[in-house]
Amino acid sequence: MKKIILAVVIGLIVTIYISNYSQNVQANLAHSLIRFHVVANSNTPKDQALKESVKIHIIQETKHLFDETGNIDQNREIILQNMDYILQIANAEIKRWGKEYHTKILLGVYPFPTRKYGTVTLPAGEYEALRVVIGEGEGDNWWCVLFPPLCFIDAAQGEMSEEAKQVIKQTLTEEEYKLIANADMNAEIPVVIKFKVVEWWQNSRTRIQAAFNTTE
Repeated sequence: MKKIILAVVIGLIVTIYISNYSQNVQANLAHSLIRFHVVANSNTPKDQALKESVKIHIIQETKHLFDETGNIDQNREIILQNMDYILQIANAEIKRWGKEYHTKILLGVYPFPTRKYGTVTLPAGEYEALRVVIGEGEGDNWWCVLFPPLCFIDAAQGEMSEEAKQVIKQTLTEEEYKLIANADMNAEIPVVIKFKVVEWWQNSRTRIQAAFNTTE
């Protein structure tokens, strides 16, 4: 009986540690990043192509706005000041394609699954994001990191450039950078394990929340 109680206590301690560690890592990442999210009207080839065209034009026509951004607060303020401008870019491209989709633009906190950008992998969790939703918003989405401004740095052949690495290194702590930059590489085993712990916990938490919401 004592062994069972001891095992339960140890299990609870480990669970609490994993929970706290995972929450802290994801929260720190969430407070350091703003993501950019474009959601297609549907998964038809035309709607997906339109989504690609919209995101390309938004990136091309807003790059100058973020050239001198030094921190996340400045970046957020620039986004808020230019919401109408970004919406105009999206609507103009949609109109050019001969579509009449209603478009929404939102800045808020949204749940994301684990996603990879070049050699950087962000664990699942809630992140601040600028979202452009085209039409019904029922299609697959495209995303990148708006701050640090990785949207404007090409990741050639899936590899993150040295410029991009330096940008994100300046924003995150050394441990946070190691976790997201080495998750799928031949990194130190402890780093990989830490990332997998965060990924597993956040994904489990997301599934539990989703299941709970469906029963309300």
